[in-house]
Amino acid sequence: MAAARGVRATERRRSLTGSDTGRAAGLGLAAMAMNAISLVFTVVFARVLGEDGYGSLITLLSAFLILAIPGQALQVAVAREVSREAGTADSALTANVRSWAGSLAALALLLAAVGALARRPLADLLGVEVEWAAAATLPMACGWILLCLERGVLQGIGSYFAVGASLVGEALARLAFALAFVGAGLGATGAFLGTGAAVLAVAAVLALLIRQRLTRAGHEVGVRRPLGGLVRESLVAVVALGLFALLQNVDVIVVRNLADERTASDYAAVSVAAKALIWVAIGLGLFLLPEAARRAKQGLDGRPVLIRTIALVGAAGAAATLIFAFFGQLVLRLAFGEDLAQGAPALPWLTVAMTALAVVYLCVQFLLALERRAFLAALAIAALVEPVALAVVGADLTDVALTVLGVDFVLVAGVGVAALRAGSARPSPQGPGRGLIDPDPVTTTHEPR
Repeated sequence: MAAARGVRATERRRSLTGSDTGRAAGLGLAAMAMNAISLVFTVVFARVLGEDGYGSLITLLSAFLILAIPGQALQVAVAREVSREAGTADSALTANVRSWAGSLAALALLLAAVGALARRPLADLLGVEVEWAAAATLPMACGWILLCLERGVLQGIGSYFAVGASLVGEALARLAFALAFVGAGLGATGAFLGTGAAVLAVAAVLALLIRQRLTRAGHEVGVRRPLGGLVRESLVAVVALGLFALLQNVDVIVVRNLADERTASDYAAVSVAAKALIWVAIGLGLFLLPEAARRAKQGLDGRPVLIRTIALVGAAGAAATLIFAFFGQLVLRLAFGEDLAQGAPALPWLTVAMTALAVVYLCVQFLLALERRAFLAALAIAALVEPVALAVVGADLTDVALTVLGVDFVLVAGVGVAALRAGSARPSPQGPGRGLIDPDPVTTTHEPR
């Protein structure tokens, strides 16, 4: 136990800074940096691949993002459960990580074979001509799930710097591998496979890092967790993140169907700019969830952590709204060109809406940490109401932004109240652990920061 507590203390010293606010802000900045590099990726390959090749790449990446949702949900489950055993990381967790990696490797090989055999039907399903790229979507999803599991472990033990660095490293590696593969003449297939290569490279690095971070016992004992059990426990997170992804993107889909091509393109540019706030929230959530779960297990109130992260995203949203209110057209012109700057009047309103949605994301992460699920009803209702409301208001971009703002404000009120109420219930310090890592009779107490 002394060695295990030493691991925990070391991880806290290695965190982005010594405070909750600093560590959360660091992860938010890492997520923003990853998003910025992804934007560079978009701009570069739109020019390198041309219209047809870039269209295939976007379609493939969209399919990959759909397959990525279960991985993100598993990351939530792992981070939540590992964080509850603060200070007791030992051989059982190490053995579990190895077991999960082995199961995913075997599944990836099986799916690679299935993909190779069914590459033509998969390409037809996705509407692309690059058959081998379509075949790669299945094994790439397994690699992504492994990477998410590893990030969840690192979140759980408090190694936030490593998590943030992996976000930036993955984005940079994705750009580098894709450029190399396209340079080798692989076209859109190479650009897509660059994402898979980056995921595998970062997963390999994190595997070594996890092995160094965790305390190894002389023999492997403790509660072993099969991957299937972890998948079952992540179903609520899958539904929550799926509904949130729908809320995040449904406005673009509706406008694309209602408006002419120019108006839809203008709104897409406005949406990309405003939704940078979501990436801030995603980074903050990487800190919020394990910290909230850990404090709940210890009988501490996790709401101060939630409030601090909300304050950070609120400050970022206020600054972005002011900038876009006065310089929105200039920002759009510099980022996307003169042709896509006509949606500037809608940008400040949509930025406020995305700030509210970012707060919803943080509340969802907090509620997932506490294993609540009633909030799913609010997300589902909002996901049903928003597209109907958008269809009613039509294709005027300012009206669209105001409609999204109205839905998000109502949603943030409902989910926010649920989060604050849930956080007021303080469980016993001996709260129910599920044994991702070996339970120990000694209780380690961490002071709230």
